[in-house]
Amino acid sequence: MIDKRVKNAKEAIDGIKDGMTLMLGGFGLCGIPENSINALVESDVKDLTCISNNAGVDDFGLGLLLHKRQIKKMISSYVGENAEFERQMLSGELEVELTPQGTLAEKCRAAQAGIPAFYTPAGFGTEVAEGKEVKDFKGKPHILEHAYEADYSIVKAWKGDHAGNLIFKGSARNFNHPMAGAATITIAEVEELVEPGELDPNQIHIPGIMIQRIFQGEKFEKRIEQRTVRKKD
Repeated sequence: MIDKRVKNAKEAIDGIKDGMTLMLGGFGLCGIPENSINALVESDVKDLTCISNNAGVDDFGLGLLLHKRQIKKMISSYVGENAEFERQMLSGELEVELTPQGTLAEKCRAAQAGIPAFYTPAGFGTEVAEGKEVKDFKGKPHILEHAYEADYSIVKAWKGDHAGNLIFKGSARNFNHPMAGAATITIAEVEELVEPGELDPNQIHIPGIMIQRIFQGEKFEKRIEQRTVRKKD
């Protein structure tokens, strides 16, 4: 068994350089690789292209990288929680590529599976389809979408073992799952790192073959984007 453990987030992101393309897992603020993002902030790496479902919030997640102008281009499907993102986009400081959420997920999964491209009806007739090949299937137009090409994928899991086998929990699985193994190197940040053989093989979501580095994170905040509560009677 190959031991893929590294000491911490700083060691895990070693090799990430200016101008690289990164995939970052999570759904909203759920399941984001907090420790790895913080390490990227401290590293001062810049001109990044980030592929993520969302762009974090102003003072958390990818929002921290945006505040330090470390992201050159953002590829996302939902960006409505970040005022700094909006400011940079409207001012022209940040290049933005908005993608339908299902297409974003499938472009990650296609990269994971080694599929170079696929056709989808999502986005036809909108700006999303501009410049893309169109084909009809059963009388319905579909646009050609290419799988993403990323240098690093950084995912966050609930549990993992030394070999990189991962188990996700709840909604945190959403974009972490298709991004694992979808880049040249995948880093897994886990809440609990266990000994080999402790994970039930029937419960593993991502096999270790897709992971190159794994470490146990610490002090997870697990913030909630929008908290709605009923007023007391």
